[in-house]
Amino acid sequence: MGKSEKKKNGKSVLTSVQGFFKGLKSEFKKIIWPDKESLGRQTVAVLVVSIVLCVVIRLLDMIMQYGIGFLETMIQ
Repeated sequence: MGKSEKKKNGKSVLTSVQGFFKGLKSEFKKIIWPDKESLGRQTVAVLVVSIVLCVVIRLLDMIMQYGIGFLETMIQ
């Protein structure tokens, strides 16, 4: 063991790092990846919802701008 390796609780840093990556690899094996069809449907759903929300927010903004403009003309 080299002098640059520090021990923590009786284990070297190198052993801890190796253990971390072994655990990471085992966790990645547990992931259930979606198939192409499911991924495509979910992507389309996200895009549609994003576009709908964009339109709703824009409409609300236009209505508020019109309302504030109307109130400004009433005050003057």
